[in-house]
Amino acid sequence: MRAVITVLGNDRVGIIAAISNILADCNVNILDISQTIMQDIFTMIMLVDISSMEVDFSKLSDQLEKKGRELGLSIRIQHEDIFNSMHRI
Repeated sequence: MRAVITVLGNDRVGIIAAISNILADCNVNILDISQTIMQDIFTMIMLVDISSMEVDFSKLSDQLEKKGRELGLSIRIQHEDIFNSMHRI
C-alpha cells in the first residue's frame, strides 16, 4: 500500500531530514522524492510504502502535521488512490 506526502512552505535547513526521521520511526519506506525550491518556497512530493507501517495512518498524519507546524510548513499525507482521484483531469 502506498501514500503520497506533500510539503509546501518556506525553505529552511532540515526539512527532508525531519520528515524522513518520522517516516523511519514508523517503518515507512520512501520510494520516490521530487523536490524543488522556487524563490525560497520549498515544495516536495514523496511516494511512500506504508504496507509495513507500525502506527495507525491517522497517527502518522498527525505526527507529520505537527512537524509541519513546528517548521512552518504544510505537510499532508493521503492514500495514493485518494490522491490520484483528487488530481485526475
